[in-house]
Amino acid sequence: MTDDLMEFADEPALVQEDRVWQGNGWTALVIKNEEDEGWAVAMIKDGEPEPALVGPWTMGRDKKNPKPLDINAFNTLVKTASEVIRRHEQQLHAQLHKSVRVHTVGAAYITVNLDITADEDDPYATLTAFDPYGEEQAQVRVAPNFKLSVASATAWMESGYRKP
Repeated sequence: MTDDLMEFADEPALVQEDRVWQGNGWTALVIKNEEDEGWAVAMIKDGEPEPALVGPWTMGRDKKNPKPLDINAFNTLVKTASEVIRRHEQQLHAQLHKSVRVHTVGAAYITVNLDITADEDDPYATLTAFDPYGEEQAQVRVAPNFKLSVASATAWMESGYRKP
């Protein structure tokens, strides 16, 4: 056996059945919907303990069993579940990274960013000021619950960038 074939033989085979379909780093599981008489599909990203998406699944022609999974349905489910994860990541990023612009004399502006580090043991935030050319003017560590606003950024600038 060549090295390429040996490497391929060591990889686990992907399951692609009516109620379980694997591929592209995902597993789709068609499960009985506990809340009613229907079926649901759970999309689980490889290595994750919980599904990224659980949604209703179509009944089969017999109106009793679920419609079987196929490659087209699976690809649509992967796209939808990936979008759910992407939106979650965007929301988390928006919660941890905020930015305001403060206009100064002469119509210039300073951009002030607040970046929160959500460490379980020692959470903190970093307040950073940048001039219009992107050059860092100042940086201080602040409490993770620091409220960034134009007023708080202006007060920080007027204090000579001392720790608020």
